[in-house]
Amino acid sequence: MSDTNDDKVRLDKWLWAARFFKTRALAKAAIEGGKVHHRGERCKPGKEPKVGDVYLIRNGFDERSVVVQALSVVRRGAPEAQALYAETPDSVERREQAAAQRKAGALGMQTDGRPSKKQRRQLHQFRDNQE
Repeated sequence: MSDTNDDKVRLDKWLWAARFFKTRALAKAAIEGGKVHHRGERCKPGKEPKVGDVYLIRNGFDERSVVVQALSVVRRGAPEAQALYAETPDSVERREQAAAQRKAGALGMQTDGRPSKKQRRQLHQFRDNQE
């Protein structure tokens, strides 16, 4: 079995080889959970990706749109894995904007936990006065 330019590769195996997920089990679970889309539709783990296909992959907060450039069934180093796909420029821009918004929002949204009874009373009084 050749390790690159293989015509028949499962999608979960390709995602694992391209280093989107640490294990094939995680890749399969993500596909079955609807985190991977092709042409706007959910995929199955056994789908065979082809060079030129565009996949939308959600992993945590990130959503990437990638174009398949090469196929591989073997997980190699990161530089070789990055050669298997190319992320679209608008995808990179969306991810950077989302990261900046998360970073800005995280700084302003720090709380000390649940409000105390006194703070809840003050909130209720404030809302009542607004109405």
